[in-house]
Amino acid sequence: MLGSTHGTLTTDSRRARVIACGEPPGPAVHGRPAAVDDLDVGGRPLYADVPDLDRFFRPESVAVIGASDTEGRPNTGVTRQLIDWADRVGARLHPVHPTREAVFGIPCVPSVAELPEQVDLAVLLVAEPLPVIEQLGEAKVRFAVVFASGFAETGTEGAAAQERLAAAVARSGMRLLGPNTNLNAFERFREDLDGPGIALITQSGHQGRPVFALQELGVRLTHWAPTGNEADLETADFLSWFAERPEVGAIACYLEGLKDGRSFLLAADRAARRGVPVVAVKVGRTETGARTAASHTGKLTGADAVVDAAMQQYGVIRVDGLDELQDTAALLARARPPRAEGVVVYSISGGTGAHFADLATEAGLELPPLSAAKQAELHQWIPEFLSVANPVDNGGHPVGDERGRKIIDAILADPSVGVLICPVTGPFPPLSDRLVQDLVDAAEETDKLVCVVWGSPVGTEPAYREVLLGSSRVATFRTVGNCITAVRAYLGHHHFVTGYRSPFDEAPRTPSPSFRKAQALMRPGQQLSEHAAKQLLRAYGIRVPREQLVTSAAAAVRAAGLVGYPVVMKASGARIAHKTELGLVKIGLTSASQVRDAYRELTDVARYEDVSLDGVLVCQMVEQGVEMVVGAAHDELFGPTVTVGLGGVLVEVLRDTAVRVPPFGEEQARDMLEDLRGRALLDGVRGRPPADLDALVEVVLRVQRMVVELGDEVAELDINPLMVLPRGQGAVALDALVVCR
Repeated sequence: MLGSTHGTLTTDSRRARVIACGEPPGPAVHGRPAAVDDLDVGGRPLYADVPDLDRFFRPESVAVIGASDTEGRPNTGVTRQLIDWADRVGARLHPVHPTREAVFGIPCVPSVAELPEQVDLAVLLVAEPLPVIEQLGEAKVRFAVVFASGFAETGTEGAAAQERLAAAVARSGMRLLGPNTNLNAFERFREDLDGPGIALITQSGHQGRPVFALQELGVRLTHWAPTGNEADLETADFLSWFAERPEVGAIACYLEGLKDGRSFLLAADRAARRGVPVVAVKVGRTETGARTAASHTGKLTGADAVVDAAMQQYGVIRVDGLDELQDTAALLARARPPRAEGVVVYSISGGTGAHFADLATEAGLELPPLSAAKQAELHQWIPEFLSVANPVDNGGHPVGDERGRKIIDAILADPSVGVLICPVTGPFPPLSDRLVQDLVDAAEETDKLVCVVWGSPVGTEPAYREVLLGSSRVATFRTVGNCITAVRAYLGHHHFVTGYRSPFDEAPRTPSPSFRKAQALMRPGQQLSEHAAKQLLRAYGIRVPREQLVTSAAAAVRAAGLVGYPVVMKASGARIAHKTELGLVKIGLTSASQVRDAYRELTDVARYEDVSLDGVLVCQMVEQGVEMVVGAAHDELFGPTVTVGLGGVLVEVLRDTAVRVPPFGEEQARDMLEDLRGRALLDGVRGRPPADLDALVEVVLRVQRMVVELGDEVAELDINPLMVLPRGQGAVALDALVVCR
């Protein structure tokens, strides 16, 4: 079987029935009642709801509940930082404490009820936030921040406490950051930096420190949202809001889990529509990482292959390390769109250039050879015996005089070049000083991306600290790997957004004619027999073999004559998952006597194995084609998922599959096939004809439609094998398994 059954679903099939019957839909979108066009066939929103967070980041008035100025107390340091922050953003601050008249010289009120004005933001420095939340709701406070821990990250009891907190917030109409968050939103951001900046979202404040430190290298940071346990405000809320901000050039995320997968995808879709790059570290690639993240934040980490696929679908750039997050986000925030996709490596050493070119090409960057005319031009300044095809090796000496700048300008003038990368393995003044100055000067006069890898382990050289870091046009890296990762992300992002069409725009709004027919075939809580599962596929237009279900040997012989020899015979029952292993399949039967013997043998094996049958299937034998698997399952975070891969009896051994999260269109379905290691089998190998790719894609799309419409009524579906016939002949589902919820 493919996939697994999970307990938390995001699709509500009841909503499909509501819409089909014409009843009004429910959830609000963009702060207004949702229209039918705002909801998919499962009744789920198709557009991100963007909260108004202006008064969170720039409040006019702030209340600090539990403020203190007693030295040595934790609340005192927090209070002091909040006072400084309120002063910087121009907010009036009101300390709240039941026994103090003033805190740091600011008049204090004893309770929330006695605040002198309606407050935009309340910061709770109390261990038990729930009673205060209810008071803040009565006072019509717009936002609250809860630092206290001991909630969902601690286990069952903490999760229950967090649910009570979230319910109180929902009743109040207020929005809440936290619990288990920190002070990062109130950090001191540098105001002397300009240009597009990075907005930061983290579920662990400490993990955002490297990105925050980019300000010391001249990279602007616009906001920091430390979301904590996300009892209310979540990553998706900040992602949607940041995507609308003109000062945000890129969004960097450190994610330990997601509160709701679909909300995240809707927010990522909003960013993709606006061309705003999103770069994310998402922990949970390993079982250990997933377990640790859950204990930290109390959120679901999700099956990692599904997380990868979902991010890929919506253009979220997933990186592994915080150093990659820094460098990739910084490049994407500041670099102009590429004029071309060609990458040229320029170095003073043939060894350096060759090594970098190997790594870059392996990573998928295009290093096209320069034209013969361009190479001849470069050889005006570079000796003929050096290669200038790409990489360009100048031999070292030309960088020490006027030739160095001419070489750089000539490369950048080539219309096929979009990125120039110069790896400097170590400082070699004065040549390295002249080289980086020429690169910086050239970058100021071009609209193409210029990157430098400063490989010195020291990092105190003036050429690096003053010249390279002093330039807002040169992207400077300390490692080759980070440079390649960032440039690949830069080119990939702009290619993605140029042709981006939101899958949500194409999602079906109303059920297909197949929906009610298929619904009648479902058996809640049961696994369907193969015969019933194939009826479900047939309801959605998926081709199955000619077959008949029989209950006697004589009927089997008659069925074989109608189906046409040779035939396949299979035991059919609601609880049979692996028929081949149990000896419940007979293939290549060519005569009535073989059919009679096979019927007796199959029913005898079923009795011996204590397998309940609803009959024996006599099926058309389909041989020529490529065996594939198409399946669907439910992911805890994202709901329905659809998988395609190489099928047959070795599917669990080969594990060559690709997964996508609905909704998706034909282009994404074809991309799934390109992700397969065995993709070449579909093109025809060893004299076999090419397979019918159009038919395979159509089956993937029909399975998607089925699981979206039926929602949580389908726990799991496998078509294995799906025999994809030669081009123009279609695809046939030879076997199917459906588990109903």
